[in-house]
Amino acid sequence: MRVGFIGLGNMGAPMAANLATAGHDVTGHDLAAPCPEGVTRAASGVEAARGAEVVITMLPDGAILRKVAAELIPAMETGAILLDCSTVDVDSARAVADQAAQAGLMALDAPVSGGVGGAQAGTLTFMVGGPEEAHARALPLFEVMGAKAVHCGPAGNGQAAKICNNMILGATMIVTCEAFALADKLGLSRQAMFDVVSTSSGQSWSMTTYCPAPGIGPASPADNGYRPGFAADLMLKDLRLSQQAAESHDADTPLGLAAMRLYATFVEEEGGTGTDFSAMLPRFEGRGRGDN
Repeated sequence: MRVGFIGLGNMGAPMAANLATAGHDVTGHDLAAPCPEGVTRAASGVEAARGAEVVITMLPDGAILRKVAAELIPAMETGAILLDCSTVDVDSARAVADQAAQAGLMALDAPVSGGVGGAQAGTLTFMVGGPEEAHARALPLFEVMGAKAVHCGPAGNGQAAKICNNMILGATMIVTCEAFALADKLGLSRQAMFDVVSTSSGQSWSMTTYCPAPGIGPASPADNGYRPGFAADLMLKDLRLSQQAAESHDADTPLGLAAMRLYATFVEEEGGTGTDFSAMLPRFEGRGRGDN
């Protein structure tokens, strides 16, 4: 396929490179990042979008997505697909989809799970919202960039799935870190706790796949000084999106709200920015019950 790719940062660059390696004709644009090998550089997003069957965007937030989409849509050919893989607010995803439809285009919101490692390995999971026809046409691209693409329903539902998933992830990582810190104070070894919990009713992805305790379970960012696989800053962004959605749709999410507030404190007041989201464990290690 002829693919335009806008946003060649830590996630976008390996995704675009994998498409090029698989034989797709990829033209890319980024304001700062270089083009990966095999991707033709365009001077602008509009140039990358012209003549493309699918235009993929990987952008920081909903406001930037709206701005970029307003520039790209008039340059795209009728019937082309605007495929946004950013994680943004549901309202922005739906607004862009409406704008695309009015211009005779199809739009998909397809945020990803799997981080930079998944982008490099081509093992991402895509949560896809939009027309089934567009999902079917984009499937060969999803199959190169990821291991799974789940069609979640109409426009915005991909973003809805992503923020609900990451609200669960944020809350479970916090309680996993709390539990390790409590086990330490109770004299229970971390290995013993892992061996029990990983095969018991407290089991979760945060424990068994991405364990926040160094040297316990499979290798994770905890074994690399908490250098980010998924940054705490990005978890905070996603939790804020979840609470924005909960507020606008009158949903009661007290644990999601508590998780957002804890990550906000960790990132903005306690030096957690630039660390992995599992670095909540050393935070709790140094705290007592009365600490604010």
